[in-house]
Amino acid sequence: MINQIKEATDYLKKCGIVTPEIGVILGTGLGNRFVEKIKHPVVINYNSIPNFPISTVEHHKGKLIYGEVKGRKVLAMQGRFHYYEGYSMQQITLPVRVMKLLGIEYLLISNAAGNLNLKWKKGEMMLIEDHINLQPDNPLRGPNFEIFGPRFPDMSQPYSKKLNNTLIKIAKAKEIKLNKGVYVAVMGPNLETRAEYRFLSRIGADAVGMSTVPEVLVANHMGLPCCAISVLTDDCDPDNLKPAVLSEIVAVANKAEPRLTELYVELIEKI
Repeated sequence: MINQIKEATDYLKKCGIVTPEIGVILGTGLGNRFVEKIKHPVVINYNSIPNFPISTVEHHKGKLIYGEVKGRKVLAMQGRFHYYEGYSMQQITLPVRVMKLLGIEYLLISNAAGNLNLKWKKGEMMLIEDHINLQPDNPLRGPNFEIFGPRFPDMSQPYSKKLNNTLIKIAKAKEIKLNKGVYVAVMGPNLETRAEYRFLSRIGADAVGMSTVPEVLVANHMGLPCCAISVLTDDCDPDNLKPAVLSEIVAVANKAEPRLTELYVELIEKI
């Protein structure tokens, strides 16, 4: 794995990606507005990067974009990878390790998630304060490489308090509603049954999705401060459950994207 990470890192350096400060992972239906904010972009397709997986999911474009946002050097993933696509957890999280080796100091993550909290509405956003991992594997399973991090990384504060507090202040100043809650990660690709939604709510989750946690585990393993925002794209009310339609989920994400972009652009300027 170390050789694969190094090979990808060396290739990207040759492409002109040097000293990025902030990494960004853009989720389903998110990213176009943020990408428009990147000045002097260098665009590299995933399929040209050694050992990078290829995004197989619709609305994940599969591009790595390097440039400047508010005078800071940013490296953005337009499209991510999921365990349900058939990749290993190590493959899913390889880009995070590569970005860290390239020099990023912070990692900003976004995703589309199902809304379990009946006090909230779809289209709103949730700042992830903590998570529950129900995925069947862990990217840290197997031999530990001390050059990356410890065998048993602490997870008492997986999401950076500094980044979260800054986002809360930005949202308040801009009058953007930003809920705070717990994200639960499941394997997918199927959406959940009514009984599963009830279970997930009872164990303390406010939103459910199929990503983010593997990247956060690896970021914490490497001592990389991170934050994550979920766009709540569909309501998961087990007593009034309607079939989920992908086009509608993406439409909700697209509608929320300007507010998410505004939050992250401001955060990049302040950190």
